Amino acid sequence: MKFSLAVVFGLFILLSAAAKTKTAGKFEQYHAKFLSNPPLKLDDATYERLTATPREYTVAVLLTALEARFGCQLCRDFQPEWDVVGKSWVKGDKKGDSRLILGTLDFANGRGTFQKLMLQTAPVMMLFPPTIGPHAKRDAQAIRYDFTTGPQSAEQVNDWIIRHLPEGPRPPIYRPINYMRLVTIITTILGLVSFFSVAAPYLIPIIQNRNLWAAISLITILLFTSGHMFNHIRKVPYVAGDGKGGISYFAGGFSSQFGLETQIVAAMYGTLSFATIALALKVPRMADPKKQQIAVFVWGAVVFAMYSFLLSVFRVKNGGYPFHLPPF
Repeated sequence: MKFSLAVVFGLFILLSAAAKTKTAGKFEQYHAKFLSNPPLKLDDATYERLTATPREYTVAVLLTALEARFGCQLCRDFQPEWDVVGKSWVKGDKKGDSRLILGTLDFANGRGTFQKLMLQTAPVMMLFPPTIGPHAKRDAQAIRYDFTTGPQSAEQVNDWIIRHLPEGPRPPIYRPINYMRLVTIITTILGLVSFFSVAAPYLIPIIQNRNLWAAISLITILLFTSGHMFNHIRKVPYVAGDGKGGISYFAGGFSSQFGLETQIVAAMYGTLSFATIALALKVPRMADPKKQQIAVFVWGAVVFAMYSFLLSVFRVKNGGYPFHLPPF
């Protein structure tokens, strides 16, 4: 009896040691492939072997569908970020102290796995924790990461993976230098410097022109005081029917307006501004007294008529508005 127990116990130890050696060898095998081409490209067979129990390592697998015929734009958008994560772990943990392998299973190579997992969408990330060893998890079920909020950055996914790993190396994300972008920026800067050095004698007088900046400021003020931003925020209609077969140019009430109404109000304010500027600056400089008198009457009549029209618009917006001027 004691001899039988000893034999059974010995066989158990031998089998455990063999399983541990086999698992360690499997990690070394796949980690070597991972170092040469991160993340590791998988198919149905390699996915099954890599994620099979027992595991003394962690596996993070991205299940994706990159081919254009599958129409997964999110998969194609995230793939460069996933490649950055894989290369960052190779650079920061070449010895494999973290016992982590990153892999990619494309639907074209892993249709059976997608069917087995009953996946209807992609991409999906699965993280398989170790089942044996000092960092084994009691629950060996894969942890799933869904891309419910759209494309994720390499930093976000890397932080998620690190949260589920035991103590060990924590490589940061190493983004490769985009030399083409660097050359483009340098070329653009040199081009702008050359352009401004040549065009400066012509541009500086225009930039320093007070009348130009006064006109830009006036147009901007008229644009925003007339309700331009309100139209963009509320998506108001340009005009509306008046219920009698005609067109209503002004919306009733102060909390609504039409697109054409904004343009009419801006034109009124612009006309009033221009007339006031003419009376204040242009008319006093006129040398002929008779022409000056005529200009005063003309611009004064323009101000009176436009202000009368403006008050009539106020009454359209609010029927209880008490002020008005003839002829409107």
